[in-house]
Amino acid sequence: MKYSYFPGCTLKTKAKQLDADTRACAKRLGVTLEELPDWQCCGGVYNTANDQIADKLSAVRALTAAYDAGQPIVTVCSACHNVLKRTNAAMRTDSVFADRANRYLAQGNPGYTPYHGEVQIYHYLELLRDVVGWEGVRAAVKKPLAGRRIGAYYGCLLLRPSPVMAMDDPENPNIIEDLIRALGAEPVRFAKRVECCGGYTALDDPDAAKRQSCAVTENAVSAGADLLVTACPLCRYNLAKTASGLPVVYFTELLAQALGVCDG
Repeated sequence: MKYSYFPGCTLKTKAKQLDADTRACAKRLGVTLEELPDWQCCGGVYNTANDQIADKLSAVRALTAAYDAGQPIVTVCSACHNVLKRTNAAMRTDSVFADRANRYLAQGNPGYTPYHGEVQIYHYLELLRDVVGWEGVRAAVKKPLAGRRIGAYYGCLLLRPSPVMAMDDPENPNIIEDLIRALGAEPVRFAKRVECCGGYTALDDPDAAKRQSCAVTENAVSAGADLLVTACPLCRYNLAKTASGLPVVYFTELLAQALGVCDG
């Protein structure tokens, strides 16, 4: 199984372990990730203004590169996944947007083929669920995480807008909890697992961001979690600052431990 891989810039800087575990676990599970050549930052946030084309072109370039390679594209970072999914949907459903983006990319590229959202996009969690399968993950586990009570924190970017992201129920998701079970641990559900951590307000209103992230971690602790997992580098950073002793890690760290591809 071969897939084009879009790591995103954070996985090359502050979240190198997320990238390393993603690659190592994919190899163990028989999945080949081929990093896209010459990719650029996805832009970080999907701007909904219709006249904003330039800040989405890097996402379109990544999508067209995967299309040219004849492969689905895989992301891990929640923000990158959100941007690529929403850009792909716009290329498929918004003819004005698609026309403008394609005309930009065709400049100086006589062999360019217009793109209209044909590529399938997987978040790594979806790859585990829909391609490898939970039974396949469970069969690959070497070190079950028995006795661990783990809270799954989704945040806001992984599931919303739900008609476009279409990963899971935006109010009552199960995909990370199902992964936790496959790894041998006990998932802990808590009310604020799909609430925003406040990361995007940290510069404008750091106190509000702190209140939001504290509310998330305190809620997880009150539900009995001894560990919090997420897919988002910004969420991990923001929650870890205010976790009050509750460890916050990437879901791939747990996967790597359970598969025996790292110490832990």
